Amino acid sequence: MVVANKGYIDADGHVMDGAAYRRYIEAPYDKRSAFQVGSDSFDRRMNGVFPDLETTAENWLDMLDQGGLDKTVLFPTVGLSVGFIREPDFAAAFCRAYNNYMSEEFIKVSPRLHAVALLPLQDVDEAAKELRRAITELNMVGAMLATDGPWVLGDPRFDPLYAEAERLGTMVGLHAGGSLRGRGFEEYLVNRFVQSHTLAHPAAQMRHMTSMVLEGVPEKFPGLKIAYLEAGCTWVPYWMDRMDENFEFRGYMEAPLLKKKPSEYVASPNIFVSCEPEERLLPETMRIVGEGSILYATDWPHWDGSYPESLFELEAREDLTPEQKQLILADNPRRLYGLE
Repeated sequence: MVVANKGYIDADGHVMDGAAYRRYIEAPYDKRSAFQVGSDSFDRRMNGVFPDLETTAENWLDMLDQGGLDKTVLFPTVGLSVGFIREPDFAAAFCRAYNNYMSEEFIKVSPRLHAVALLPLQDVDEAAKELRRAITELNMVGAMLATDGPWVLGDPRFDPLYAEAERLGTMVGLHAGGSLRGRGFEEYLVNRFVQSHTLAHPAAQMRHMTSMVLEGVPEKFPGLKIAYLEAGCTWVPYWMDRMDENFEFRGYMEAPLLKKKPSEYVASPNIFVSCEPEERLLPETMRIVGEGSILYATDWPHWDGSYPESLFELEAREDLTPEQKQLILADNPRRLYGLE
């Protein structure tokens, strides 16, 4: 079914990028036997209930038409686990291969298909270099920062990367991969993927938002646009209050760069959060976080995405005004990614 184009923008779609690395990886890494990284052994396909779907540019254009979307901004799938690569040189080659794949097989195919760059955070200088290439040569519209990895993204060692993103006028988007591996949760004996996935995304975003805000990233780089993706948005008001409470007692010693409360940084125009259409507290979250900060994302073709039904569900909500829906579905993602 084709739905008339409504001018809406998907802030976070995906590609199934497993083959990209073998097709685009440079020598000598093309001789490697293993390109899959970060496996936690859980069966995300649940014994075939959720089959693997192909994501070509043609498939994505067809899916855009099924919901009446104008554009999508694409993120990786295998690449979500780039943080588990231990070798910095291979991580850099892995990211270059993905970015070249997206440029050749999606961005160049249609102006409706956009993508963010995958960056090797194992080497900050290399990450900044790859960001420059992705934005200035490959026509990408931002960068993904993997939240799964041995780092917290407020660490000052990432400052050169944020400075470069701010200079380029582009965004950085934080995205998890649904695994608890590497987050210190293993001792909780999570026995099923449904438990791991429930915890993984919000835990990752809370961890890194705390680090970035309290280490002063928005203070040091006020022009930097930051997006927290695929964990819903209604956790954010709670987390704003929690950071404020701790900052009140300890901030003068342990967060000295901050010139205002953590919640004020989160509610600034340059912090964005993606929502889930079924979140009951979405209107209140928009009031607290800011109507210009909430995004819609399809998450297609991942097993937990229900696009186009999720889009229709958001359109049908009676507790959101038409103006709020326009912001979520079009204006906010357009501003985040700098799209026409």
